[in-house]
Amino acid sequence: MSAICVYCASSETIDPAYLALATEVGTRLAKEGYGLVSGGGRVSMMGAVARAARAGGAHTVGVIPQHLVGYEMADGDADELLVVDTMRERKLVMESRADGFLALPGGIGTLEELFEMWTSLSLTMHAMPVVVLDPDGFYEPLWAWLDDLVARGFVRQAALDVLVRARSVDEAFAALSAAIPPAPSPADTGLAP
Repeated sequence: MSAICVYCASSETIDPAYLALATEVGTRLAKEGYGLVSGGGRVSMMGAVARAARAGGAHTVGVIPQHLVGYEMADGDADELLVVDTMRERKLVMESRADGFLALPGGIGTLEELFEMWTSLSLTMHAMPVVVLDPDGFYEPLWAWLDDLVARGFVRQAALDVLVRARSVDEAFAALSAAIPPAPSPADTGLAP
């Protein structure tokens, strides 16, 4: 099964509309037949995505550093909860378990993860899709700054172009499914009854 790594907020003090967005994304992951890879927390948007994905039957993998198990409240309901030593190891494991990346609104951790996967995509170090879901303009100041960096010669236009910016859940999943081959059906694998 293909899996999508979702980057998003783990802060508990956010607008409930973002929790609803995370729930919608988790539900859609399951509906589309994707598994979920997340940061392994059970609070805020991170927890909402995982709960909705599991409720729809998706396989969920959470990856969390030992020192954040209590702070982010580890998702003990994950199908697989992988406790690692460092943030660097967390990101490496999340990347190795994913076929694509979807960033929702979030803070500095979300931005750091997004920028790492986007940078490595722009340098052709991987070919997995990196999609940012921004239905309400959360990332508009970032897009303006990045456009300015292109104009000033600090960022290549080609690097900016590989990042998919989606305004709706439908648009985000259309971009992901266009880039990630569908999982084989049981009939294709010889596992059908």
